[in-house]
Amino acid sequence: MALVGRRRRPDRSGTEQPELPLVAPKKRPHVLEPEVAARLAIARRAKPSAIPGYVRLLLTLELRRELAEKLSLRAIKSERNIEAIILALIEAAAKKWQ
Repeated sequence: MALVGRRRRPDRSGTEQPELPLVAPKKRPHVLEPEVAARLAIARRAKPSAIPGYVRLLLTLELRRELAEKLSLRAIKSERNIEAIILALIEAAAKKWQ
């Protein structure tokens, strides 16, 4: 049985290996005005709705059980769904911001 010698790699110290060029960091755009940033965020996140002038924005809410039950009770009493109740509350709050 013959022994086959293993080829050795030449010894390369860190000084012989060329340095890799540094990648320039991506430039972030200048700070956007809040109105522009809001439009951009919705353009990226929301989907078009079947209703003209509306968008579909999917949210997952983690609510305290007590609050969820109160919202559900309000929806049942008003014969609407919980989504309609939450949307009405958001719209009422948004009117106060203006």
